[in-house]
Amino acid sequence: MSCSTVDVKAYVLGELAASEKAAVEGHVRACQNCSEELERLNLTQAALLSLEDEEVPQRIAFVSDKVFEPRWWQTMWRSGPAMGFASALMLAAAILVHAYSRPVVQPAAVATVGTAKIEQRIEREVTVRVDAAVAKAVGQAEARQTQQVAQILEAAEKKIESQRRSDMAVVQQAARYYEQQTARLMVAVNNDPRPGQ
Repeated sequence: MSCSTVDVKAYVLGELAASEKAAVEGHVRACQNCSEELERLNLTQAALLSLEDEEVPQRIAFVSDKVFEPRWWQTMWRSGPAMGFASALMLAAAILVHAYSRPVVQPAAVATVGTAKIEQRIEREVTVRVDAAVAKAVGQAEARQTQQVAQILEAAEKKIESQRRSDMAVVQQAARYYEQQTARLMVAVNNDPRPGQ
């Protein structure tokens, strides 16, 4: 075990400055543990330097390599020239099939349609579509307006109901007041002796 103040490994690897190197050498002479550590490191370094340099293998072959080899169609799929040739071959075959299987059109069989009929048909379709779009827009506008009117009516009914309750409370309070006043008058009339009675 080496001392924590001295870096013996850096000394063996030659990574220390000259002043630090002299300090480590002085410490190693005085410390038995660091001296043994230095000796072990020197032996290890000598053993490593005695080994021959061997080239690192590029690839290690496995038994399972045959399993993971690509199939013939995967190899062809990844090959640019093979795919180019295959696509050119398919294009040529498609052109040939199209050339021989295409039905022959007889010039007399072609029906001529007047442009006026086409324009009328297009105009009818456009009119139908425009009418449908207008009807849809009008329906949506009416639905929105009906909903707004319903909301306004509901708010007005709530306000009127609130006002009616407030008015009823005021009328009831006034009625109680007049009942009390009438009751007091009646008591006063009954308690008041009138002359002549």
